[in-house]
Amino acid sequence: MIIMRVLFLPGSLFLTILSTLLLQWLIFGTECLKETEDSNSPPRGWNSYDSFCWTISEEEFLQNAELVSKRLLSHGYKYVVVDYLWYRRKVEGAYVDSLGFDVIDEWGRMVPDPDRWPSSRGGKGFTEVADKVHKMGLKFGIHVMRGISTQAFNANTPILDTATGKAYEESGRQWHAKDIGIKERKCAWMQNGFMSVNTKLGAGKAFLRSLYQQYAEWGVDFVKHDCVFGEDLDIDEISYVSKVLTELNHPVLYSLSPGSSVTPAMAKDISGLVNMYRVTGDDWDSWRDVSSHFDISRDFSAANMIGAKGLSGKSWPDLDMLPLGWLTDPGSNEGPHRKCKLTLDEQRTQMALWAMAKSPLMFGGDMRNLDKSTLSLIANPTLLEINSFSSNNKEFPYISSTKRHRVRNVKGHSILESPIMGLTSCKDAKARGWHTRAIKGGLEQVCWKANSSVLREEPFCLYKKRSHLFLDEYVTHKHLDDGKTHLMKTQSADVCLGASPNQKLTSKELKRGSFSPCKMDTNQMWEFNYNGTLTNSYSGLCASMRRHQVTSDSNGARAWIATGRKGQIYVAFFNLDLEKAVISMRMVDLAKALPRERFSTASCKCREEWSGKDFGVIKESLSAEVEPHGCAVLVLNCT
Repeated sequence: MIIMRVLFLPGSLFLTILSTLLLQWLIFGTECLKETEDSNSPPRGWNSYDSFCWTISEEEFLQNAELVSKRLLSHGYKYVVVDYLWYRRKVEGAYVDSLGFDVIDEWGRMVPDPDRWPSSRGGKGFTEVADKVHKMGLKFGIHVMRGISTQAFNANTPILDTATGKAYEESGRQWHAKDIGIKERKCAWMQNGFMSVNTKLGAGKAFLRSLYQQYAEWGVDFVKHDCVFGEDLDIDEISYVSKVLTELNHPVLYSLSPGSSVTPAMAKDISGLVNMYRVTGDDWDSWRDVSSHFDISRDFSAANMIGAKGLSGKSWPDLDMLPLGWLTDPGSNEGPHRKCKLTLDEQRTQMALWAMAKSPLMFGGDMRNLDKSTLSLIANPTLLEINSFSSNNKEFPYISSTKRHRVRNVKGHSILESPIMGLTSCKDAKARGWHTRAIKGGLEQVCWKANSSVLREEPFCLYKKRSHLFLDEYVTHKHLDDGKTHLMKTQSADVCLGASPNQKLTSKELKRGSFSPCKMDTNQMWEFNYNGTLTNSYSGLCASMRRHQVTSDSNGARAWIATGRKGQIYVAFFNLDLEKAVISMRMVDLAKALPRERFSTASCKCREEWSGKDFGVIKESLSAEVEPHGCAVLVLNCT
């Protein structure tokens, strides 16, 4: 009808209207194409957690967003995400698992802390922040928790029915928070924070619907949904949230976090409902965190989960954020204050594995202190090309390596045995080995069981006694009155044991690097349980110790391969050991692992990304010398 009327208009006016319609159609088509591209490549962006923990303010966030727009948007980093507890007041006594410091509306929904997010006053939520982010050419994201908050449950707030704008009614009565909250299903790592809701009830569904409709009204483009996956799996909530998101007029990318104890079998049940999902615990800037990602990424690749069908596009196993650049500490109450602890080789290894495994790339460093080295790494064009457009990505096991070992003999054996402290599920029987004992001076220790075959030496003990320098501060913090305490190396040292979810520390490292000055951070808070477990307040996981063996034939060489959209073959050699290694593969084995109809290894020219070295034509085998904890990224162009 519109076209018929346009045909009878004067010529000049007809051409004007026609060109306008064509322009709008092209814009609409371009936007649809961009959305399709976004959902079919691993998402890329910036997240506030690694540099600000939960304490970021509106001013700090917008400063970082502006720099992402100026320095990273051209490299495909388009999401800027406010991580958790944006609704928690930053006041004395507030910390990650505190209770009663959150800002909620009359319907029990979390709203931004107005002191940290002043533009949210007057019921605006994140509307103005999202609008500013969109004007920068970026997309805006937030972190949210499972179900309903304990604070809303205790207040028994009514449930909003978004269809009527009034309290939800069913079966002749109004429904409230205590009708839908499931106290028995609290978030494992934030026990005082959130619990599941009963999605089998109409009121439970109404509450979740009211949350995500509000996020869309604020202009949120990305939701990082926490404590519903891995050990906290809640398939009902994930399924319903996914359904709500498909019904919104505003597209929202759906991410799950965290993902400790995730298996490919578990992920297959949810991958079609989401766009990305964490498959590890929190990744911080320690080598053990980085190296722990090799096995899990291998398993998800072998299960064909990389780029599987997802919500309105594809879904991506997420290896967690990139803790590079200027950072803070896990569970901290303060913002960025230190450099990344990884060496340059270790940072390259992390970036290369994330690229080869096609993990989403979410940079975590403070953009206001982004150095050239970090920028060149996260914006490396070859790795970004691999991350977005490569295919057939998988670990390649048919390699050999030559390296020099420094394994000394112990009692005539070339085996080193040392205790390793790690974190595991509190349901794991291996976590039940701790006990307390009183010592002189009214002090108390927490010790791993002395008769354990794991430790053939004196029992490993830590002091519960709180340093006198901190006594006044402790009195003002409620979480040190509920059984949680610092664990110190000695009765006089004011350094405390910390932990992260992927932690595995040898006895040598326990003496050297896992202790830091005592703070009020939850990663340094521990709770001894009478079933013999020791719980870390930050991760919700329990400490355990086991024997670690390093033998003379240990082999830390790994390799990944992938194919490029322009016919390239990508090979990444990784050296997880402490000595240089020469890692090699036979070209005939490489050829067998590639799609035969498209790729041939008959004649391949090769260059290495970091050094720029030209290997010339590769014939029978491909070899590269790789630094300790480092990698070689090789690009082969074959004919």
